[in-house]
Amino acid sequence: MGEFSITNKTRMPVPRFRFLDAKNDILGKEYSLSLAFVPESESQKINKTYRGKDYSTNVLSFSLKKNEGEIIICPAVLKKEVKEKKFDKNFTELLGFLVIHGMLHLKGMSHSSRIERERMERAEKKYDKKHFGGNRRGVLHDTSRSRRISKRRKKS
Repeated sequence: MGEFSITNKTRMPVPRFRFLDAKNDILGKEYSLSLAFVPESESQKINKTYRGKDYSTNVLSFSLKKNEGEIIICPAVLKKEVKEKKFDKNFTELLGFLVIHGMLHLKGMSHSSRIERERMERAEKKYDKKHFGGNRRGVLHDTSRSRRISKRRKKS
């Protein structure tokens, strides 16, 4: 069975997701994956070194071997993108989506052509819905009732 690790080099807490379930479904149980949360300075350095782009970015994925890879997430960039409403998702939704996006790149998917982009977007929606509840916009979890309620409706 492949290994799975999470490293957090930031001060932000990592939301509790079922990352391992998503990894096993998308990449397979034999795939070894490292998920790293890094500050902007480190994201920028890695992006410049490996992609020649001198800015921090939300997600980077690196295939290390046939069944081994790493996904690097910069939570500070995600927070900015949420604030700018770049993806119409909250922080937690965007994080789940970008982890899936990185895994699909490790699986060999790309978005360099229209056909590839459409194929990748279909896979992103499928796995986001399956593992992270899809677009959870407008929904809160009401722990007192153990069910979900709409933000627009007041709790009684």
